[in-house]
Amino acid sequence: MRAIRNYLVFLGRSLGLALSGDWRYYLWIGFLFFWCLLGLNAYAKQYVHGLAITGMSDQVSWGVYIANFTFLVGVAAAAVMLVIPVYIYKNEELHDLVIFGELLAVAAIIMCLAFVGVDLGRPDRFWHALPGLGEFNFPGSVMSWDVIVLNGYLLLNIHICGYLLYSRYCGRKPAKWFYIPFVFIGILWAISIHTVTAFLYVGLGGRPFWNSAIVGPRFIASAFTAGPALIILALQVIRRVTDYKIPDRALFTLRSIVQVSMLINVFLLINEVFKEFYTGNLHVASAKYLFLGLHGHNGLVPWIWTAIACNLIAMVILVLPLSKSLRWLDLACVLAIVGIWIEKGMGLIVPGFIPTPLGEIIEYTPTLNETLISFGIWAMGLLLYTFFLRMSVPILQGRLSRATEKPTGLVETEKELHGVVMH
Repeated sequence: MRAIRNYLVFLGRSLGLALSGDWRYYLWIGFLFFWCLLGLNAYAKQYVHGLAITGMSDQVSWGVYIANFTFLVGVAAAAVMLVIPVYIYKNEELHDLVIFGELLAVAAIIMCLAFVGVDLGRPDRFWHALPGLGEFNFPGSVMSWDVIVLNGYLLLNIHICGYLLYSRYCGRKPAKWFYIPFVFIGILWAISIHTVTAFLYVGLGGRPFWNSAIVGPRFIASAFTAGPALIILALQVIRRVTDYKIPDRALFTLRSIVQVSMLINVFLLINEVFKEFYTGNLHVASAKYLFLGLHGHNGLVPWIWTAIACNLIAMVILVLPLSKSLRWLDLACVLAIVGIWIEKGMGLIVPGFIPTPLGEIIEYTPTLNETLISFGIWAMGLLLYTFFLRMSVPILQGRLSRATEKPTGLVETEKELHGVVMH
């Protein structure tokens, strides 16, 4: 009972801290909450009227929701790029920063599940996919594998982060047997979540645009580019708005990962483009529609060339000494994130449906309602990550601990906290 009480006190103090801050923190939280409400209102309209109010159709049945889902699975998987240097190569500079990466993975997986949820035309029938209640179709269905790996990865990261933070809060050394095995399981699991997601597309024989063995490696390479790039930006924000010390060498270690992964990602893209256009077979229509337009339809051409430009510029900045400057590194990270979001989203999901197996060309453009729902889910994810950081930074610094459980100590401690405020 005492252990349960201590844990409940830990949760209560952490949640109380997440809801406290200065005016800048409340302004940021209010801004995100505003977009969450807009997204919730838009989803209420979709729930009433159905997916007919989206830009999707019988011909293009996946759109911006699944595009965001695909991108965020990669962001979640990229947390492993902090875990490997720490637990395999013993990089102590990144030790505490692993928690920030895994907390980002938790927020990303929750957003993934939310995007899948809003993509369901009848979410009230989701129980049909639950084991024991419905037809899970495991192991024959790739979708059932995806359900397992996504939820399993979420639980792994919650366990690791929660246990390490609670141990630090209690001022005791964490028992290695209780989390190290899960860390190494998580390394393999991170690779699996994006590989299984790639298999969802590769396994659809009626969509030749996705039927390539290179899709899986491309997913991994792009994930290990965009994910660490997002972590670099997050660490920069943490360092700027708190007094938590993040060494430049830690950022440049992540830069090296982004640098190599971006080179591999661009190389694989070149291979894919060569395969599509040089052979000139009957299945090149989707690629032509994406890169050049097809029969006067060119809705995605600006998207993909914007993505290519962002990726190439980011790659050039990363390989030049320019990226040793944090400002240029930040620019490269932003370009990489935007480029890969477009490439793995609008540049991968939508052209797989155009043209249809019957040769129809039905273009897709997300509606305002879809866009608001997407922004709402992103705002929810950022809100969760902000709360996670607001709770974890003081614990890692030792400002929030069991030693300050007395009410007076808590007040004094919270006055010292600068909080995690994102501008």
